[in-house]
Amino acid sequence: MHPALPWILLLGCVLLLTKAAECFILTNSSHLESILSKYQDGETHSRSKRAILFSDRQEILMLHNKLRGQVYPVASNMEYMTWDDELERSAHAWAQQCIWDHGPSALIRSIGQNLAVHWGRYRSPAFHVQSWYDEVKDYTYPYPHECNPWCPEKCTGSMCTHYTQIVWATTNKIGCAVNVCKQMNVWGEIWENAVYLVCNYSPKGNWIGEAPYKTGRPCSECPPSYGGGCQNNLCYKDYHYEDPAVAETDETNEVEIPQVAEQTPVRFYPPENKPSKPIKPKKITPESYMTQVITCETKMRDKCRGSTCNRYLCPAGCLYSKGKIFGTFYYESSSSICRAAIHYGILDNKGGLVDITRKGRTPAFVKSTRNGVESFRKSKPSNAFMVSKVTTQTLDCYTTVAELCQFKKPATHCPRIYCPAHCKDEPSYWAPVFGTNVYADSSSICKTAVHAGVIPDERGGFVDVMPVEKKKTYVGSLKNGVQSESLKNPSDGNAFRIFAVKQ
Repeated sequence: MHPALPWILLLGCVLLLTKAAECFILTNSSHLESILSKYQDGETHSRSKRAILFSDRQEILMLHNKLRGQVYPVASNMEYMTWDDELERSAHAWAQQCIWDHGPSALIRSIGQNLAVHWGRYRSPAFHVQSWYDEVKDYTYPYPHECNPWCPEKCTGSMCTHYTQIVWATTNKIGCAVNVCKQMNVWGEIWENAVYLVCNYSPKGNWIGEAPYKTGRPCSECPPSYGGGCQNNLCYKDYHYEDPAVAETDETNEVEIPQVAEQTPVRFYPPENKPSKPIKPKKITPESYMTQVITCETKMRDKCRGSTCNRYLCPAGCLYSKGKIFGTFYYESSSSICRAAIHYGILDNKGGLVDITRKGRTPAFVKSTRNGVESFRKSKPSNAFMVSKVTTQTLDCYTTVAELCQFKKPATHCPRIYCPAHCKDEPSYWAPVFGTNVYADSSSICKTAVHAGVIPDERGGFVDVMPVEKKKTYVGSLKNGVQSESLKNPSDGNAFRIFAVKQ
């Protein structure tokens, strides 16, 4: 054997092992890690990786749409806002930086952004959203005649741009994130365990020289893409966004560090002392009024009297009553209606009117304390409802339900209406009435009220209307000096019922 042969064989083995090793070494190992992370079960990731709790996201979105639908002066082109996953991701990325400033600079040119931060006791995201909106106290809406061509800056406080971004009519997408920053520089001070909320908006609002929205009859200037849809004074079309069916648990979904001990769910027992029966006026049937008069303890699941179960009159003094509520924004059906209305913020301890919208089964209910009322948590699915404020609106003799609050499934709430006197003799081509008992929504509301006998023509007065689905046939009749017309197989429109209001 040649003396150099063993060395040649050894060198060949070394070269072979070197080539083989290349199969196991990837120069960009971080790229490989990012690919693998998509398939990992998440156990090794920080809980802060989730951008926001589902319940927080629901609360933020619902409050934005509620506030947008209640602007004054009334908006004619305010669009319904939806949640956007891309905006959530971009908000999450910025929140992770723990920088108390708008950013990143490359993105902020094309989106709107609101920021909030707190430390210490717990505050829900809705607390911050409401504080943004409350800048309205320092803002005066610039009417068209003041914009020549640019609208003046009409903010008398230190800042109004959080408010104007929330109510910017063409902004119809939002995505937010919450992050707990171990240390964060806020106006020169270091805050430990600062809870940082970032909300991104699209399309961007707050354009200099422009008003946040147009004024006029709600939904009268909606973009054509909405197809004429209107819900709660917002341009609306049927959205079918479905949240992933993932069980929301504290271990997998919580972003903020719990700051108060979890309260043990309380079993709810009916009060031992039943309230005395209210004294009913004589000669009044349940169908005479749309509004149901209830007590502070009346629960949503209690059987209502009469044919309408969506408008209720709450008495004074419910703030300190024993009725319990479960949930936030969505309330479980065993909740007290009146105390839910105080918790939501549409009533105070003086009582008043509240409208109810049934929401079907909801997977869980979140506890919170709002407006002096504590709500409790329920983790089991149950039927839910929402509460909304009842406004009052004065009409002329010609306004129709189709113009004011056309029926949309599952339900539409109309304001309480004040009708002027002497609508009976208005000509039918200006103020028509179609039907009897149930009327086509192209009918004059106030002239219909005289026909139905719910107000006297010589005085006028308040009425409640309830939009319903259309009928195939409307039968005309002569009642109270008003001749209503018959109508068969209308091609469009819906219907409504009209009710007296207790004076």
